[in-house]
Amino acid sequence: MYFESFAQAWDMAGHGSYVWSAYALTFAIVMALVVLPVRRARETRRQIVAEQRRRRAQTEAAASAASGEFHAS
Repeated sequence: MYFESFAQAWDMAGHGSYVWSAYALTFAIVMALVVLPVRRARETRRQIVAEQRRRRAQTEAAASAASGEFHAS
């Protein structure tokens, strides 16, 4: 389908608002399907790293307490 001008392509014989809004909605949904899982994975990784640090600190504190050492933080 060829148009003589950008205005004709935008208007599409009166159907342009439906066509372009459908393209925009589809683009928005596809982007959400890409972006949201990436954000969720990043947050999950941050939570896992934080939990590992907490457990390591607890383990080190327990080991220090068992050996009689005391570290003031």
